[in-house]
Amino acid sequence: MSPFLRILENEVQLAALAFLGVVYFIRVLWLLRFRSGRPRTWPAGSASRGVRVSLANVAMPWAMESTRKDLFFYAQFVVFHIGVAASIGATFIIPYAPAVFRIRAVVLLFQIVIGAAFIAGLWRLYRRLSDPALRLVSSADDYASIVLMIAYFASAILAVPNTPEKAECPLAAFFGLTAFFLVYVPFSKIGHYLYYPFTRYFPGRTLGHRGSFPAPAADDSRSGRVRVGEEAV
Repeated sequence: MSPFLRILENEVQLAALAFLGVVYFIRVLWLLRFRSGRPRTWPAGSASRGVRVSLANVAMPWAMESTRKDLFFYAQFVVFHIGVAASIGATFIIPYAPAVFRIRAVVLLFQIVIGAAFIAGLWRLYRRLSDPALRLVSSADDYASIVLMIAYFASAILAVPNTPEKAECPLAAFFGLTAFFLVYVPFSKIGHYLYYPFTRYFPGRTLGHRGSFPAPAADDSRSGRVRVGEEAV
């Protein structure tokens, strides 16, 4: 391994990761300045249950109409994000636990998972380009983020065999993109995951306290309550 690749895999990554951590720390401090008001009305539900269900919403495809009616849409979402996790994991395995990728089955597993995410990324780009409604609301950052993720998955597929003695270019490209992402992500739409706990906590707490979230289940006819969207008869 050349000195350039060694520094890129270690010092450069750690510096970029530290930068990411500092920016996120500042952002979280800023977000914590906002306090959710104490709900004053409809004290019939459970605020804590509303928060739990709201935070778990991402793992409940049946809870949203878009994913309930289109399971393929949810499946590609899951595959895409598992590929992100696998790619990030590879950035730590390669420099600090290289023996893991000496196991051929592990390398193949990572390549299959990241390859599936690569295909999901291509589908997302096609969908954004072909859907008039999505094109209307898409910004340059939307396109840049998805194209960069597709390129990142491609570089990860080539890098996970971790064979610098044969070719360092795939590893250099992968860790170069990783360092770039660590600096770019906090200022792009890719950083949306930082806001997820906050955007789910506040409405979950308020609506849970009111008893309107999660939606009440169907009851028997004696109570007169019905599922949301149905009419009582």
